[in-house]
Amino acid sequence: MASHTTWTERLVGRRVLCVGTDLADVAEMRGVLARRPAFGAKVFTKAERAYCDIMKDPAERYAVRFAAKEAVLKALGTGLAGAPLTDIEVRRAPEGEPSLHLTGRAAALAEAAGVRTWLISLTHTATQAHAMVAGLGDEA
Repeated sequence: MASHTTWTERLVGRRVLCVGTDLADVAEMRGVLARRPAFGAKVFTKAERAYCDIMKDPAERYAVRFAAKEAVLKALGTGLAGAPLTDIEVRRAPEGEPSLHLTGRAAALAEAAGVRTWLISLTHTATQAHAMVAGLGDEA
């Protein structure tokens, strides 16, 4: 049986090194996806697209993942130019809990910043999508 830990339990003894947040407009994301079909593959990983595309209207899920990617790059102090957005993947556990997986340039930036683990919180409505991330360092 897998153990489930809360945010609080994961924070105990850890240093928060950086925080990032972003808000994305769902209608804007819907429009970009409709106007620019290549946008999805340029910004989202294959696994992210597979998850989002099973929804009747995938725009909310795409928007919240875009917000998470931007929040990570803000936390790392680079903004959107810091790394390819496909270097940042939002994953979803079977229980629904989101997590982050970084590769390539994004992983290198996180390593240089001392980030060992990420906490992520996602929420969305039919109109807005919000993500907040915190990069944790080693135990204090």
